[in-house]
Amino acid sequence: MILNVEELFRHLPRIETDHLVLRKMRRSDARDLFAYASNPEVTRYTMWNTHRTLRDSELFLDAIEQRYRDGQVTNWGIEHKSSGKFIGTCGFVYWAPEHQRAEIGYALSADFWNQGLMSEAANAVLQFGFQKMDLNRLEARCNLANTGSERVMQKLGMTYEGVIREQLFIRGQFESVKLYSILRHEVTFEPFIQKS
Repeated sequence: MILNVEELFRHLPRIETDHLVLRKMRRSDARDLFAYASNPEVTRYTMWNTHRTLRDSELFLDAIEQRYRDGQVTNWGIEHKSSGKFIGTCGFVYWAPEHQRAEIGYALSADFWNQGLMSEAANAVLQFGFQKMDLNRLEARCNLANTGSERVMQKLGMTYEGVIREQLFIRGQFESVKLYSILRHEVTFEPFIQKS
């Protein structure tokens, strides 16, 4: 069954991987969110600013919950199965159903970097996109210096397409980004666990 935008994001399903649970974010995640969103190393390449207070994290989660209610494109929260901690986000930056195209984005607590967890989460979102959203093309972008994000794209089997010059205006300056993509016929389909 192919979902429409509002239906998908209003009723975002829970997805389980070997080490993670992808689920709706909630206000009770604020302390875990603040623990990593207050780290300038994590936010160096994000579109959002470093969280300075717990209130910043609460307001962010309030906005995400409103996006769920409104059926707008947004992210899953990433929960680490063994610790139960909320450790990051992964999901869609945009979805253009008429073109069968979407873009993926993600952020992860520095405590969990270099463990393969973001690749695991992003692969689950990729599988969901191609199997449930009828995607033909999935894109991802990263700042030129963001080698960690670029490695995730490469692990997903995405193809480097080039640099989009000065595409984003972030923190007072224009930033160029690398563009990666993967097409339906390039995807190795895998089963995934989805729960309502």
